[in-house]
Amino acid sequence: MGSDKTKPPAEPPQPQLAYRSERFLESGDARTLRILAEYLEPQARLRRAGVQNTIVFFGSARILPSDVARQKLRDLESRARTAAPPSAAELKAARTALEMSKYYEAARELARLVTQWSLSLKNGSHFLVVCSGGGPGIMEAANRGAHEAGGISIGLNIKLPTEQQPNPYITPHLSFLFRYFFMRKLWFAQPSRALVVFPGGFGTMDELFEFLTLAQTSKLGHQAIILLYGSKYWRKLFNFQIMLDTGTISEEDLKLFRFADTPQEAFGILKKQLTHLLGLRGAVRRPFE
Repeated sequence: MGSDKTKPPAEPPQPQLAYRSERFLESGDARTLRILAEYLEPQARLRRAGVQNTIVFFGSARILPSDVARQKLRDLESRARTAAPPSAAELKAARTALEMSKYYEAARELARLVTQWSLSLKNGSHFLVVCSGGGPGIMEAANRGAHEAGGISIGLNIKLPTEQQPNPYITPHLSFLFRYFFMRKLWFAQPSRALVVFPGGFGTMDELFEFLTLAQTSKLGHQAIILLYGSKYWRKLFNFQIMLDTGTISEEDLKLFRFADTPQEAFGILKKQLTHLLGLRGAVRRPFE
């Protein structure tokens, strides 16, 4: 008699398609596939949506809307005569937050103006689309302003240890989530025609200098306007003259960006320069070719 070891199992295991295996796709061996997916899937979605060019808004995720900041300060001040009064540091932080909230409202208004103008153009309603990092603060303000103007907007969110949730004003089918910072940066840069940078922290500085370096080295592949909103903040933060005096940048490099201090001033600059870059060429730019 033959041994039982020669008999096949009653239920032979069924093999799994490699691209159906979550374990494999999350492994180090599949990193290249994940990177490709973060290029190809956003490209396909943006194409389907008909997005042609973007205006990117950067800035702090911590800046609050004015009404929220004002209410937080009032709540603290109302505790002044209670058994648990706020500390001087708490009051100072709340007053600073209220002062900084002007940038939220400015980003919101600028995004509204830009979107309203884009919708009036004959090139199509998706010719110029507001794009943000998808989170709160200045990012939310940009998506909110575009939404209030009746237009679409993009949110490029990033998966972080402390999860960052997409803000509610992003157009749902244009809400993205990235694992890799460098792929997210690619989608900020590739379809962009303008970058508006509001006061922010390390992330904002990272994105700003990434754009400046790409523009300086002609690696964007196209011209893009870089606008720093809030000249007092930026001039206090960076001494560009020292960079020029020490020879680490040139006079031409200082022409890569401009300052603006009101939504109307920023919109005027963007409208004039974007009309020159896009409106007078007579051809629609196709950023995904």
